[in-house]
Amino acid sequence: MFQIDNLSHVPVYEQLIRQVENYVLTGILREGDKLPSVRTLAASLTINPNTIQKAFAELDRRGITRSVPGKGSFISQEAKQVLAGEHREELKELEKYLNNFRLAGIGKEEILGCVEKVYGGDEE
Repeated sequence: MFQIDNLSHVPVYEQLIRQVENYVLTGILREGDKLPSVRTLAASLTINPNTIQKAFAELDRRGITRSVPGKGSFISQEAKQVLAGEHREELKELEKYLNNFRLAGIGKEEILGCVEKVYGGDEE
């Protein structure tokens, strides 16, 4: 389920965090799902358990997972809402990009075409 790209410039713990985030957003991991144990994941990925613990601690801190002593880490009830909120913050960055596109002469229709490509027929 989890994969590490050793050639990536992204730190391993960050790769793990991003994968959990992606799995939550795509529905692969759902509320209450248990993450693999630190030992199991360390053995399967052949990485230091401290690296996995660092990723799990960050996911816990952000409210994406909840740790239950002696039982493990589980996807929290509010994980998807937490991630949605974080991505809404990125809309400010998108506005900056859109303004730069407008200044560069890229038309609204071209931008809307990109939006349609990503969202398709979704009416959300």
